[in-house]
Amino acid sequence: MPTLLLIALLSLGGCSTMTTTLEPPDTQYDTRIVEATTGRVLNVAALARQVSAADVVVVGEYHGHHGSHLLQSRLQAALYRQRPDQVLTMEQFELDHQAELDGYLSGQIGETELIEDTAAWDNYRASYRPLVEFARTRAIPVIAANAPADIVRCVGRKGADYLDTLAEERRSRLPRDPFIDTPAYQAKFVAAIAGSHGAGDPTMSKRMQNTYRAQLLRDNTMAVSILEAREAFPDHQILHVTGTFHSEERLGTVAVLEQRAPELSVAVISPVFWPDNQTAPAVEEYRQRGDFLYFIQPLPVEFRDPERERAAMTARFSQSGSTRCD
Repeated sequence: MPTLLLIALLSLGGCSTMTTTLEPPDTQYDTRIVEATTGRVLNVAALARQVSAADVVVVGEYHGHHGSHLLQSRLQAALYRQRPDQVLTMEQFELDHQAELDGYLSGQIGETELIEDTAAWDNYRASYRPLVEFARTRAIPVIAANAPADIVRCVGRKGADYLDTLAEERRSRLPRDPFIDTPAYQAKFVAAIAGSHGAGDPTMSKRMQNTYRAQLLRDNTMAVSILEAREAFPDHQILHVTGTFHSEERLGTVAVLEQRAPELSVAVISPVFWPDNQTAPAVEEYRQRGDFLYFIQPLPVEFRDPERERAAMTARFSQSGSTRCD
């Protein structure tokens, strides 16, 4: 795979736009962007130049963080100014709603209809509307890249074999090999979901395996959606927006994408929370997370009770009780 180092070397022009001191973000909207290998501080225009030659630009986010979403929107515009041939691929829409998304982009339905018909995320208007509207007004293709939520839930409940029960029309939309992964990603996933709980419990182990397969189905579906977008729109740059767990450390969707198409150059941009003590962070501590890092203010603490936090995390990856998997 072409390295991002080469891309960086080819894109060093215009360095005068870069700042020299990493300052803490002032508000939840602000970001401080850093090139991971050098620690150089960039603005959005300089970041866009650095990744201008990449085939795929993956911007990880903390869902609902204002800084993540504002950076994505500004980078989308900056990349477009350099390479108008752009495609936006999104975790936030499921592939079986591509027709409705296309209908909105072509003016056949309105925004509320889009939100209702695609079961759009609750924060669509606040977080993703700017990306979609930028694309719509410039005829940029937008790809619904994620696996259908009901299928993901049923894989989490019943395991990988559930895919064999799907009608051919639905199964054919999913990747042929839907569970490609890497050992590092599995270890990270289990640590994030279970911690030390259930380490010797075979029942828990099987349940965790199913939950992990559901995660892999999302990652593989997004990776294949990106590759299909590349095939449908040759020479276009892909901008992919996704939760950072799917992309940081080049794991998840990025690892699958690189296994399926090692010839692609993929730039990974990952968020990092600014340290609580407000001192400038040591960039090398976070370097493995991506080719470029953007520091943002931490989100408010969701939980003070560790047990409630673990239960909530498990629930987020578990199946919905209303989903039928018969």
